[in-house]
Amino acid sequence: MSLFSAMTTAVSGLTAQSAAFSNISDNVANSQTVGYKEVDTSFIDYLTTSSATAEGPNTVVTKPDYQNNVQGTITQSTDPLGLAISGQGFFPVSQATAVSGSGVTFSPTPYYTRAGDFQMDKNGYLVNSAGAYLNGWSVDPTTGAVNQNAVAPIQVNQSVYKPVATANLTLAANLPATPAAGSTIASNATVYDTLGQAHAVSLTWTQTAGNVWSVAINSPDDIAAAARGSATVDFGPTASGNPVADGTIGAITGGTGTVTPGAYSTNGTANLTFTSDFGQGAQTVTLNLGNYGETNGVTQYSGSTYTLRGLTQDGVPPGAFSNVSTTTAGDIVVNFDNGQSRTIAQVPVITFNDPNALQQQNGQSYTATIDSGNPVANAAASNGAGSLVTGSTEQSNVDIATEFTKLIVAQRAYSANAKMVTTADDLLQVTLDMKR
Repeated sequence: MSLFSAMTTAVSGLTAQSAAFSNISDNVANSQTVGYKEVDTSFIDYLTTSSATAEGPNTVVTKPDYQNNVQGTITQSTDPLGLAISGQGFFPVSQATAVSGSGVTFSPTPYYTRAGDFQMDKNGYLVNSAGAYLNGWSVDPTTGAVNQNAVAPIQVNQSVYKPVATANLTLAANLPATPAAGSTIASNATVYDTLGQAHAVSLTWTQTAGNVWSVAINSPDDIAAAARGSATVDFGPTASGNPVADGTIGAITGGTGTVTPGAYSTNGTANLTFTSDFGQGAQTVTLNLGNYGETNGVTQYSGSTYTLRGLTQDGVPPGAFSNVSTTTAGDIVVNFDNGQSRTIAQVPVITFNDPNALQQQNGQSYTATIDSGNPVANAAASNGAGSLVTGSTEQSNVDIATEFTKLIVAQRAYSANAKMVTTADDLLQVTLDMKR
């Protein structure tokens, strides 16, 4: 074969090593880029002639060898909204095409990334350092059900947490079987009206006979009268006439005022209701004393002192936005200064049959291709998807030592191909000199 063909082969080697240099340079430059994935170089031999009797000067070309499925180091972040995927998968993200004030227009093209350094922007969206908007499944604020049919950019609404009026009071305590003569026992609770204003409610217990107590309910803020009424609570089978264990509630009877006792049923809820009006209209509250015949609420056992084990209510005062947090399940949780929280979205982990075949885009993002397969949205740590690590980010998967080793090899290969070119040139010159 000709010297020109040998020179052409060597030139293709120079071009291929130049491509390798470019990939190595890109890797080294992005060795500190969050979520960056290394691009290696594959060399491919193209034949001109190859048989049992002849081997022609061939050529070499390169193609990028993406390492999207190679895990980078997960490091703790000072950003509480940082997320990292341990294992396979990507975050679904969107790219903005226009931002005008609080309005954002998004590209319809789905993007995917491993760059999880998310922060909340001025419009409440969770955005990473490359400007990609985190997508998630929506969560019903009432039922907590996750809608896994579609993903959309997650936006945090920093509105006030709406107050919830108290509907249930739950008391767990032990009344003394032998209290001091003439003594009364009081428990104080706080309830909230529909505006979230707090009001005091007192439960006063007085033993009227053996195993029989009267509970009086008072609320000083009630616009009608502080006394809401009373009821009689019988303990044990003898006082109540019902088949319950000694010391447990067997009957609630004799309601007065706004107090209405609940009927007895085996192991049923032992409760009563009362009504108050704090200026917003009638508000009915259920006082739960446990279960008939059970020890999970109010009991009467030996002793002369009252033991309060718990007094809770389900009302909520208004709350201002406090912060946003994430969970390992991918939940995006809005927290309020009244101690309440609300899950607004859940981040899925997107997997592909061949993640290395994804098309690389700007900002450590990727788009799906025919070779990558269709995206599959999974809950974190399910169906082969990686688990989520909160308060952390995944660093670049580039190893500097490996890149320098490849750099040395590429440099030597480039020099060798250059030597082949100069040698072929010398031989061509010798051939030309033969004419003299």
